[in-house]
Amino acid sequence: MRIIDLLQKGSIVPTAQVNSKAEAIDLLVDLHEQAGNLADKRAYKEGILAREEEGTTAVGEGIAIPHAKSEAVKKAGLAAITVPEGIDYQAPDGKPSCILFMIAAPMDGDLHLEVLSRLMTLLMDMELRAELLKAQTAEEFLSALDARERERYSEEGAQREETAVSEKESTEAREGGYRILAVTACPTGIAHTYMAAEALEKKAGEMGYTLKAETNGSGGAKNVLTPEEIQAADGIIVAADKNVDMARFDGKRVYKTNVSAGINHPEELIEKIIKGEAPIFHREGDEPAEAETVGRESAGRQIYRHLMNGVSYMLPFVIGGGIMIALAFLIDTIAGAPRDSDFGAYTAAAAFFKTIGGIAFGFMMPVLAGYIARSIADRPGLAVGFVGGSIATLGCTFANVAGDPAAVSGFLGALIAGFAGGYIVLLLKKLFSFLPSSLESMLPVLILPLFGIILMGAFMCFINPAVGAINTAITNGLNSMGSTSQILLGCILAGMMAIDMGGPFNKAAYVFGTAAIASGGFNVMAAVMIGGMVPPIAIALATTFFKHKFTAEERKAGLVNYIMGLCFITEGAIPFAASDPLRVIPSCVAGSAVAGGISMAMGCTLRAPHGGIFVFPVVGSVGGYLLALVIGSLVGMILLAILKKTKTAA
Repeated sequence: MRIIDLLQKGSIVPTAQVNSKAEAIDLLVDLHEQAGNLADKRAYKEGILAREEEGTTAVGEGIAIPHAKSEAVKKAGLAAITVPEGIDYQAPDGKPSCILFMIAAPMDGDLHLEVLSRLMTLLMDMELRAELLKAQTAEEFLSALDARERERYSEEGAQREETAVSEKESTEAREGGYRILAVTACPTGIAHTYMAAEALEKKAGEMGYTLKAETNGSGGAKNVLTPEEIQAADGIIVAADKNVDMARFDGKRVYKTNVSAGINHPEELIEKIIKGEAPIFHREGDEPAEAETVGRESAGRQIYRHLMNGVSYMLPFVIGGGIMIALAFLIDTIAGAPRDSDFGAYTAAAAFFKTIGGIAFGFMMPVLAGYIARSIADRPGLAVGFVGGSIATLGCTFANVAGDPAAVSGFLGALIAGFAGGYIVLLLKKLFSFLPSSLESMLPVLILPLFGIILMGAFMCFINPAVGAINTAITNGLNSMGSTSQILLGCILAGMMAIDMGGPFNKAAYVFGTAAIASGGFNVMAAVMIGGMVPPIAIALATTFFKHKFTAEERKAGLVNYIMGLCFITEGAIPFAASDPLRVIPSCVAGSAVAGGISMAMGCTLRAPHGGIFVFPVVGSVGGYLLALVIGSLVGMILLAILKKTKTAA
């Protein structure tokens, strides 16, 4: 298989007329659809956008390679455009992107990955990039690629290369192996993985060093580093945006960074190893606390990442348990059960749902704390965090170890327990670093869990009375809010859901909503969810009734937003917000705020923190909730119609 087997002439647009990242993505997705590569265009585009949220796929030097491995892909393929003037694709080097390839990779099979790795390798050639930019037709573009591929990967050339590699490896083996090793990996294991490996190997050769790069791609690890090579090397560069096997590097100098640094700063990384500036890696979880990185995460970003890790594991328990409890109340309502203390468990069916749902819901705090701690300290932190979250739920204190209802610290306590548990384990690792290697195996299974749980128990018993009082004050505050204050709170939280549509503001409001569920603030969660549903629906309505304000492509994408909005997928609005933020974001925020305020005013409640229209049957005051959704969406639509400029004839 060669590049021309994946890249058709009809999938190439030289000198494309696009002005933004969003427009480029739309055009490339359309090219894939026209080529028959996609089974579901919308789902594939969602995969592309999800990958972009993990980090830009622009690799610098004028190249961007958006990609997705998805069930929506019918057959592997490439699409390409050139934009001579360039577009802002948030490249690491700050330069505009002029050559864009989009990769569509199916979930099964990896034969195409060989071709994709070839493409990534070829794009490191500056002369080829110049030829591609000069191409005025698809034929010229494809011819330049094909000629360079034939030149480098012809049978004769491959044999010469194989012979040269064999001779080189024999020489290196005699001289003690490779001086430098590398592992490259990106989340999808397609584009950046191979480009980083090629950049490192090429730069090492120019500097006169030997380097072997293992690629951790979607087809599995290739060119795997052997124990002998690791032992003989001066050090290892790990340029990866996902977890790789680090235990094998115990005792070696390891410089850990992101995959983009491998592409854009290979010389700097190689010099770190050659000069002995990389720290010694010790087998204590996935990464030593003192490990250096290029582009180190800020403290705020680390906290956010750890928190989201805990929330992501917690949500299935909250959603499943919350819906079951809500169903229990719905069943008793339909059965006409009396509104007494047994309501929700009056009938046998309701009792079943409420009991099982309550058990699932009860895991909320331990799971949140456990997986925050695991994110910080790897597996040894999991048990410590789980215990801390459970203690927060029980309200254990030194005065009453069995649990004091007044000291239940709830969501806030579990949050503190998760972070405390992770850092307690990291501290213990340092304290027991003196242990000989023969006893290191006892650390994760005996020493860390035992001492970690003891310290966590003491810590939580100490803080529970104070945090419990804060938690009680917050709960009482929410319950005692007057109607005006509740409406204002609903407006603020719902509006936050639309500010960045999946970003930190959105997540902060969402976490507050799930925390409110734990303390009985079901009206808060209702306002939060409706705030996330409005932006896509408002945009969909605007593209339907005010077509002249949108391009043809935007009108097509707008139809999909009806579904995304009803399913509580706020991210459907992101492409529209990205292309016109000053008009789209304020319109959506206003619509969401109105919907959140009405939801609060109508006394709407929601026990499940997700599901969109599918959980409407268990919403309290569902009629008011539907009214809030309709009014909020219409407000957003009208503001979009007023603020957006006309793009096409009416």
